[in-house]
Amino acid sequence: MQRDSAALVLALRETAARIAKGARYEWGHMGSCNCGHLAQTITRYSKGEIHGAAMWRYGDWREQLRDYCPQSGLPMDQIIDHMLDFGFKRTELAHLETLSHPAVTARLPVERKYLKHNVRDDVVLYLNTWAETLEGEEKPKNKVRELENELLLAL
Repeated sequence: MQRDSAALVLALRETAARIAKGARYEWGHMGSCNCGHLAQTITRYSKGEIHGAAMWRYGDWREQLRDYCPQSGLPMDQIIDHMLDFGFKRTELAHLETLSHPAVTARLPVERKYLKHNVRDDVVLYLNTWAETLEGEEKPKNKVRELENELLLAL
């Protein structure tokens, strides 16, 4: 399935901006944590709706993602369905909860390499850096498309 990187980038930046502007952030709350905020952006559900869905099964976001079953009918699995359908991968979401994806952390400034998963400013930096990472992945693809189009025109 082809991912719409532009939509992913917009969702990440919208989430980062909302957190940076002072939206309630609480790492221990399934609707107000790192993944919870991204889920709010994608699903447009409230933090309470997301948290309530998560209470049907044990575990934090990483455990919920690990135990995810698209046929379960559980409310949390339906939220995860939305996020996966949007284009995010389960591994990316699990890394978001701990701010640990190697492709993202490699792009962090040297003085900010060691992020704390439950610190608002670190979450904002991670989300924005993830968006930049996705934008960087898209540039070579766009260049290839441009070259292919030039070749087709030359024929």
